Amino acid sequence: MDGGELGFAVFVRTHTSGLLRTAYLLTGSAAAAEDLVQDTFVRLYPKWHRVEGADAPLAYVRRSMTNGFLNEKRRACSRDLTTDSVPDRVEDRDAYTQLLDRDEVELLLARLPARQRAALVLRYFSDLPDAEIAAALDCRVGTVRSLISRGLSTLRERGIGDGPAPTPERRYA
Repeated sequence: MDGGELGFAVFVRTHTSGLLRTAYLLTGSAAAAEDLVQDTFVRLYPKWHRVEGADAPLAYVRRSMTNGFLNEKRRACSRDLTTDSVPDRVEDRDAYTQLLDRDEVELLLARLPARQRAALVLRYFSDLPDAEIAAALDCRVGTVRSLISRGLSTLRERGIGDGPAPTPERRYA
């Protein structure tokens, strides 16, 4: 194994679980998240020297993954959306209700436009600042703020966001 392959292997072992969490929140499906992360690694492996040479390799990979997700969403065949009805909110905060709330957040995130969803996921689940989100989405900081504002507004209209920003539990360890 040469240095590039070793660097790639170490990066994959170190960052896959975090990338899977982000991908899950983008896609709303564990299987789709795994596919997205795997496709990203497959796409970047031949040019891994560029990733290693970047100022922030994780940000480079995250941006590539986000772009891959957005490109997939732009395809006409992925515009169809099938959802179940959103359950009524219950004020009791037992474990079952928390699971329903998490499912509700995932469902509502899935119904947002891809760029709004990506901006919200990168802000509230990856805890990135506006500048890094703008770099990942290849847009201006003002656009990021607008995407986040519109996304949160849509979530609030549909019953989420009476309190702080949405924070579902993570499904990947």
